Amino acid sequence: MPLRPPFSRAVAVAAALATTVPALRSPGSAQTVAPSASSAAITVSLGQRVGEMYPMWAYFGYDEPNYTYSWEGKKLLTEISELSPVPVYVRAHNMLNTHDGPPSAFKWGSTNAYTEDAAGNPVYNWTLVDSIVDIWVNRGMKPLMEIGFMPKALSTNPEPYGHGWKPGDPYNDIYTGWAYPPKDYAKWSELVYRWVRHSVERYGAQEVESWWWELWNEPDIGYWKGTPEEYLKLYDYTADAVKRALPTARIGGPTVTGGGYRLMTTFLEHARNGTNYVTGKKGTPLDFIGFHAKGSPQFVEGRVRTNMAPELRSVDRFFEMVASYPEFRNVPIIIGEADPEGCAACSVASGSRQNAYRNGTMYSSYTAASFARMYELADQRKVNFEGATSWSFTFENVPWFDGFRELATNGVGKPVLNVFRMFGMMGGDRVAVQGNSTDAREILARGVRGERADISALASRQGDVASVMVWNYHDDDVPAPDAQVELSIRDVPAGRVLVHHYRIDERHSNSYSAWLRMGAPQQVSRTQYAELEAAGKLQLLDAPRWIDAEAGAAQLRFALPRQGVSLVRLSWDQP
Repeated sequence: MPLRPPFSRAVAVAAALATTVPALRSPGSAQTVAPSASSAAITVSLGQRVGEMYPMWAYFGYDEPNYTYSWEGKKLLTEISELSPVPVYVRAHNMLNTHDGPPSAFKWGSTNAYTEDAAGNPVYNWTLVDSIVDIWVNRGMKPLMEIGFMPKALSTNPEPYGHGWKPGDPYNDIYTGWAYPPKDYAKWSELVYRWVRHSVERYGAQEVESWWWELWNEPDIGYWKGTPEEYLKLYDYTADAVKRALPTARIGGPTVTGGGYRLMTTFLEHARNGTNYVTGKKGTPLDFIGFHAKGSPQFVEGRVRTNMAPELRSVDRFFEMVASYPEFRNVPIIIGEADPEGCAACSVASGSRQNAYRNGTMYSSYTAASFARMYELADQRKVNFEGATSWSFTFENVPWFDGFRELATNGVGKPVLNVFRMFGMMGGDRVAVQGNSTDAREILARGVRGERADISALASRQGDVASVMVWNYHDDDVPAPDAQVELSIRDVPAGRVLVHHYRIDERHSNSYSAWLRMGAPQQVSRTQYAELEAAGKLQLLDAPRWIDAEAGAAQLRFALPRQGVSLVRLSWDQP
């Protein structure tokens, strides 16, 4: 395993950041202490099914597709692919951008898939696209294939084309020539057609049928420099090309931001009643509906305050909108990005102090709580919710724990990656949980503030295994006494059960706290690297043990720290 190359900044910089910005240390570092311990009595009824435990969490994405074939990218993709027995979907921006790198640029990527010769004739080159997609497919992963952005030769406003954005720069600097409509829709359509046909030839029709194809990213803001009508036109040409290449392929959109309700309405109306720009007929193919949803953290009174409410409000409003269309109620919904905020590359070290939740357990508890509530909202709106994409991957050649929104740093998993390992151990049916301290509607209205924490659970049963994920989440990054959890699991069909209790907290499944205990080094020895790798894996709280299930109920009591997450798994032999 390679160690890290030298970095340009001194070790003292990271150490100083960890010292001077309290929330960089880990959730629970600010000085305000909650006055009293919380308690929760949670009851799980294995015999009461509430729905399928479908793997909506198994979606991941990133801006920089060329990171895919870096050593860090390949290592992390392997770990992501091993999270679950079900296929994991991967989405990446910039798959059609012109130029051949550099791979380490922030919020940028390129493949040179399309150029033109001196006479204006198309030149197709799938070498870099294949090098990315091969890595996904060879690991059993499935592309959520984002069709974008505009090649330089097709852009109506190609100069300037690339950008040199870096953390701390104005975000709008990224919106350059790649964001414009095509100067020739027929050439764009042929590009998409050839891409899908090439994919079928390389991977087979059955494989490509299992992918999702989507057009663009967030066309309601600067990612799209055309009009809404031009986006609809581009969608019709794109959908026509995809279906001509493979009639059974799945195409969708519009992947708007969490506030893109107007364009979503315009898009859905066009999809059902609009005049198709290619065929002249009514409507357009729509195999799934996409949108984004983000939270809104702040740095207040010397600490991080996350805010889950805006993210869940976006989810709920879009679910409601889709459910209002009888034609689309059963169409799959994919949240293309679902995160605590909106800029993965805006690091804490570059000044975004509100993002200091990312290294420690606040990110993992937020993810557990928010994803569980998405299941809940989908049940309430009765929509066909397919997936929520965590827009978090890795960044190449950056300091350890520099405060990027990522699943791993320098090849070592962060605590949030272990939440997805927990989700990957759940399956079968979701079962009833009583005793949750909050629900989705309460968080929509008020967030998780004040003295009351969100101590709640999500539970599933698959065959002779039951899994209960329990979290102790709060919007404010302040220390608090451990919550005392009394967990009762009923309808257990055996007299004795084997308990495995996994934990994410300051001492378990937490590479960040292990790194801080080492003194926050930027150069690590081989032994330290191995220690950090081990700390980044999902760990047991204690040794597995057998307990009695009296009258069909297994009782467990345990302390759960603030921002901690537990996964309690019971297994037994079927009678």
